[in-house]
Amino acid sequence: MSELYKLDYESPIGVIEISGTNDAISSIMFAERDIKINIMQEQTPQVLAECFSQLDEYFKGERREFTFPYILEGTIFQKNVWNALTGILYANTGSYKDIAVSIGNEKAIRAVGSANGRNKLSIVIPCHRIIGSNGKLTGYAGGLWRKEWLLQHERNFN
Repeated sequence: MSELYKLDYESPIGVIEISGTNDAISSIMFAERDIKINIMQEQTPQVLAECFSQLDEYFKGERREFTFPYILEGTIFQKNVWNALTGILYANTGSYKDIAVSIGNEKAIRAVGSANGRNKLSIVIPCHRIIGSNGKLTGYAGGLWRKEWLLQHERNFN
């Protein structure tokens, strides 16, 4: 197994901890702390530096898609859900039902919600773009205030 590296990105909505190997990113999660503890150094793998740079471009409104390599770690069903989430374009939204239908299992709405909540690649796998069928914000592991901020951010740069 490859060594795991971590790097913090200080976003406008809190510290984001990036984790990955020399080859791919495995996690991008909001850290519930105020200070960065991992800083970019010479030995920081290129893929982490690229993820950091692309997140920075996203928060500056200069990037809508992510191109660095990442690993989806989960069940086949979860991976199907997460892949479907990447089909929700920048500044757009969808519902759990939309995702269930897109993966050919329209009755799996609750399971889609559960998979959505287990997404470890925040922002890149855009679970923040999922809203309720009624148009209201639904849960978000990073907090509803962050979800609202991200949706507004994308609308501002669309």
